[in-house]
Amino acid sequence: MAIDVDRLNMMSADEAREAFLQCCHSSRWAIRMETLRPFASLDELEAAADRIWDNLSEPDWLEAFRGHPKIGDVDQLRQKFAATAAMCENEQAGARSASEAVLRRLKEGNDQYQGQNGFIFIVCATGKSAGEMLALLEERLKNNRRVELANACAEQAKITKLRLRKVCTKASL
Repeated sequence: MAIDVDRLNMMSADEAREAFLQCCHSSRWAIRMETLRPFASLDELEAAADRIWDNLSEPDWLEAFRGHPKIGDVDQLRQKFAATAAMCENEQAGARSASEAVLRRLKEGNDQYQGQNGFIFIVCATGKSAGEMLALLEERLKNNRRVELANACAEQAKITKLRLRKVCTKASL
């Protein structure tokens, strides 16, 4: 399916901010993205997304991270993120088919990670099995907070790009 940035360009300011918030839950990022419209191409849209993301502050990044359910917590996905559930549901498809033991280890690891870093484990889960996500989580638990903030920011940027493409290909939001 073709990616149509004109859809974003033609939205009202409020609609565009809401669409951007579905891609990245940082209000400052969404406002800045909305004000940069119109975008001439997907490349321009993604470049702007990266540039704005890279120039935000830690509180903005943490706000974006709070917009994610914990990996493997499908119930939290449904309850807390009803507006973005369709957007993130396929992103965690690998966790839905996981065994109870792997899901339990993901939950325990996520809790430990959040306790160590003050934010949940962020990973671009698209195309990853629960086992792969668990291995990444366990590896990243060895890092300090500074390293993990950078890792989480890089993963959020990947997620945002995937979601921007989804927004630009949907027939309607």
